This record gives sequence, C-alpha cells and structure tokens, in this order.
Amino acid sequence: MAEPRNALIVGASRGLGLGLVETFLQRGWRVTATQRSEARGLAALSSPALQLETVDIDDDAAVAALHGRLSGQRFDLIFVVAGVATQAHAPLHELPREVAAQVYLTNAVSPIRFAETFLDRLVPHGTIALMTSILGSVALNEDGGWEAYRASKAALNTYARSFEFRHRDRGLGVVLMHPGWVRTDMGGADADLDVGTSVAGMSDVIEARLGQPGCVYLDYAGATLPW
Repeated sequence: MAEPRNALIVGASRGLGLGLVETFLQRGWRVTATQRSEARGLAALSSPALQLETVDIDDDAAVAALHGRLSGQRFDLIFVVAGVATQAHAPLHELPREVAAQVYLTNAVSPIRFAETFLDRLVPHGTIALMTSILGSVALNEDGGWEAYRASKAALNTYARSFEFRHRDRGLGVVLMHPGWVRTDMGGADADLDVGTSVAGMSDVIEARLGQPGCVYLDYAGATLPW
C-alpha cells in the first residue's frame, strides 16, 4: 500500500482553507493545517491524520519557528491559502496607505516568503499552490473595482512566476489557483459557488498536477486563466 501524501495547508481557520483540509483528509492525505489563532472549525475536526499548528504568515519569526517545528516532515503539497480583502471596495486614492500596504504584504509578499522558507520541506518535484484570484488577471480587468486586492493578486502571480523560474532546476510545480466566486466571508452571500464545490474542484486540479513542473494559473475547474 502506498504511503499517504502529505499536505501543508496554510490559512485553514475557516472557509476555503478549512474546506480544503476536510477534503484532503477525506481523500486519504495526511494534513498539517495552520491557523493564525485558535479556530473552532479546525478544532472540531478529529482525525489522526491531522496536525494543527499556529502561525501568522506576516511574521517572519513565527514562520521560521514553524519551519523548525516541522523539521522532520516533507510535503507533497504546500498550499498557502491565507489572504485578506480589507476595504476591498474602496478605490486606491481613498484607501489609507497603511491598509493598501498591508493588503499587498499579506497577499503578495508573505506567501512567496513562506514558500521560500519552506522550499526545503517540499518533496522532490513537489507542488506549491498559492491562492490567487481571477481578479489578479490584468488581461481580464475590464471593469475595475477591488483595486488594492486586484493589484495584490496580480503581484502574487508575478512573484510566483519569478519564484518558479529561480527554482526551475528543482522541477517543482507552482499552481496559482482561482477558487471561483465562493460563498465565504470574503465572497459574500451572492457568490456563485458553495465551498464544497470549489474545494472539490481545486483538489482535483491539484492532484492532477502533482509531479508536473512549471507555473500555471488555473481556476477550480482546471481552466487556464490569462495573465
């Protein structure tokens, strides 16, 4: 019998992150899931294949400490889900500079810094997935809105391509994943998809990409999105 695959899911307190944890556990993976603070949804999951950790991806010292705690583990998949959409509807000129800067740091800078720190915890030809958005597509921005959030996800996409190129000799895969418009706290009640549909699709896409190198920008149904 093959050994279970291992996933590290970063930002799993609720919504899509929590749904991904549940889905991968159901599919027989071992999962290490992180929360920024104690989360009831994660605590309610009972599985010998689940390990809970606490980390804030904006805190380099906390990320380094997590890296040390997980020194004996190797992951087939590292999926950074964590992100924010603070004052997302405000146009850039109305958004306080410190808010715009924090959205950029959390959504674009911190996921790549996390990936760099944990690169040595990835199995050979493993996969790093980063939760992005269709709003990060410059080509598809035909109606504006969500300006700081859009820019942060476009920056994440750009950084991810550079990250994959820098480490191309490792043969790792980088998947920039758009979950669809999902009924979560961020997506709102009018969104198209429920969490279960989105996470099942994303899990299918990721499992199909395991072992494949290169950087791709995909949605939850596996469709390629324009940069």
